[in-house]
Amino acid sequence: MGMNPDNDQAQPDPPHADDAHDRMFVIDSEHDDAEAAADAAFVNEVLDPLLMYCVRLEASDLHLAPNSSPYFRMHGALDLRDSLPVVKAEQLDRLAYILISESQRRTLATKGAADGAISASDGTRFRFNAYRRQGHYSIALRRLDDRFRTLGELGLPESLYQLCDLKDGLVIVAGPTGAGKSTTLAAFIDRVNRKHRSHIVTIEDPIEYVHKPVKSLIDQRQIGMDTSSFNDALVASLRQDPDVILVGEIREIETIRTAITAAETGHLVFTTVHAGDCVGAVERLISVFPAQEQEGVRRQLALVLRAVVAQHLLATAPPPVDATKTAIIRRAKRVSASEVLMVTPAVSNMISSGRSAQIYSAMESGSNVGMQTLEQDLARLWAAGLISESAAMAMAKNPDIVRDRVALARRRGGGKVTRNITAGGK
Repeated sequence: MGMNPDNDQAQPDPPHADDAHDRMFVIDSEHDDAEAAADAAFVNEVLDPLLMYCVRLEASDLHLAPNSSPYFRMHGALDLRDSLPVVKAEQLDRLAYILISESQRRTLATKGAADGAISASDGTRFRFNAYRRQGHYSIALRRLDDRFRTLGELGLPESLYQLCDLKDGLVIVAGPTGAGKSTTLAAFIDRVNRKHRSHIVTIEDPIEYVHKPVKSLIDQRQIGMDTSSFNDALVASLRQDPDVILVGEIREIETIRTAITAAETGHLVFTTVHAGDCVGAVERLISVFPAQEQEGVRRQLALVLRAVVAQHLLATAPPPVDATKTAIIRRAKRVSASEVLMVTPAVSNMISSGRSAQIYSAMESGSNVGMQTLEQDLARLWAAGLISESAAMAMAKNPDIVRDRVALARRRGGGKVTRNITAGGK
């Protein structure tokens, strides 16, 4: 396919250029030198120019489908670049084989999909999923930030940094796919690494952000390469003297059970859950268990859960021509709207007794301890002119609350931007 998109400005050096788990230019040892060289040359010719083009476009995702030109996701919308050469089905089949590790190839062959992470020639990190469709493979790649973002840059309350000082417990980051959960977890781990002398063990599929030790010892383990499963790695981590454990995602009953046990036994556990809001994240974990176990799990979770942060990314509103916004706001493509649940004794009691419907009211009135509802944050963003009314209404579960809060803010002359917003959709 060979292509060479025009060069653009130099990119900043990323924090993950020397990752040993990187599949780019790393060929399994069982290959002979000639085969390894041919594979590396093929990746350089076919894939790397597209990765670099994705970086220059500042696209969040690159999609490669058989016998099609590449698609790039920008500002949340998918864009076909038919001016670029078509990627042939045979090329994608070979790319999938090269990029996936030996152990993951078995997964790819039996389950039809496998995850991994690679780097472009400039060091920009991508995670990918290769999957079979109609007898050939497609590859979806997500571009990762070239540095660790602060919570403020991500549009999240900086008061959440207090969670990094906890000695134990469970902290959940919730949201749909593509909402930036991994980026938020990376910000938390970076904070612990820079502030505390801790042993941090991460269990990821795949490793997305590579953390170099600052004050902490960090061991990052990848599913399929370093360990067979989240639960196996989590059980093993309890014998590795960790202070902080990051579990990329908990969705299976044994992994949830072990994560709760880890939090109960003096470890601080960070993880993600696919859920749209804080209460949904709590209920999702409990619902995985058989009905006869759920009451006991509620009590356990109520004791170990420290906080839930639910986040969504929304398209920003076009700024007025005469706006005096800061440079970061003019640059931004999507803004983070978030919901924060801090588990106070009252909230813990609600979780334990199954009164989840009352948790929303606790969040509404809990701003003094750092809580907020999604409607409250949507109102803030709309009043500040960072999102449109239609975007706020589409995301809100109770649009009337958002309208009332914006009207109140405008009567008071509000709408002041108190947090920055994200400059990407990762």
